[in-house]
Amino acid sequence: MVFIITRFVPGGPIERMISEYQMQSLASGNTTTSSATEQSQPLSEDQIEQLKKYYGFDKPVLVSYFLWLGKVLKGDLGRSTRYYDPVWDMIKERIPISLYFGIITMVLIYGVCIPLGIAKAIRHKSSFDNISSLIVFIGYAIPGWVVGVLLLVLFGSHWGIFPLGGLVSEDFEEFTIFAKLVDIVWHTALPLLAYLMGSFTVMTFLMKNTLMDNLSSDYVRTAIAKGLDFKKAVFRHALRNSLIPIATSFGNNISIILTGSFLIEKVFNINGMGLLGYESVVDRDYPVVMGVLVISSLLFMVGNILSDICVAVVDPRVQFE
Repeated sequence: MVFIITRFVPGGPIERMISEYQMQSLASGNTTTSSATEQSQPLSEDQIEQLKKYYGFDKPVLVSYFLWLGKVLKGDLGRSTRYYDPVWDMIKERIPISLYFGIITMVLIYGVCIPLGIAKAIRHKSSFDNISSLIVFIGYAIPGWVVGVLLLVLFGSHWGIFPLGGLVSEDFEEFTIFAKLVDIVWHTALPLLAYLMGSFTVMTFLMKNTLMDNLSSDYVRTAIAKGLDFKKAVFRHALRNSLIPIATSFGNNISIILTGSFLIEKVFNINGMGLLGYESVVDRDYPVVMGVLVISSLLFMVGNILSDICVAVVDPRVQFE
């Protein structure tokens, strides 16, 4: 579907070249001597046909798709129509940055949401539960990129505590090792908060609700009635079953680790996969759009397999034979 859409959306590489040629003509002042037809269409029909052949637009959509898919199966994601670099090389350069933010975000989400969900389930309807729910829902209601803009305005522009963007300072190479670590942490703080703000809610309440369901089930109540300590009933019996939905959703987050967030990386000018995907959509750089889609789709499929493995580890009823 995305491949077909890229063939019919205006503003592709040929239209961009025509627009750039017209802008160059206007800048050089040659438009006064050219006819109205030349101004509206600076390239001849033969030149346009050659460009269509070069970019593969001269073939039917399905034929072009299967030709592209055949190259993908061989590991060739094509070349950027904007920068003329191999798509895989462009993606490969940005993978470490997205991995850096993605892994930290995932560790913090699971490291905070699971204990917070357990605490909220045990202290249901207490002041701690109500206040934490209010805070978490406020964070969920505000998109991450909006949080990023607010953080930049307050802490970056108004108070000047954190930098306005990027991952490192301009003179990063001149720093000592310790100063480099501090500089990276300094640049990471605000975008990381923007990543985390809306991610806590779903995982926290999934943990809380499934644990409450298990605590109210017959096997837990029977264990407590036989004299088992409440904490042991929670952590030995109810908790493991409550982790099953968490394990199911674990694999789906793998693609988020690498692809990141388009708008958050745009706000903070972080040169990761998200920013690459955003710029490729804006620039109508279709090979890069498809390349990012291929990587994220493969990660999603790998994530589904990892989800099954996690469920098998957590759920004793599921076994691989």
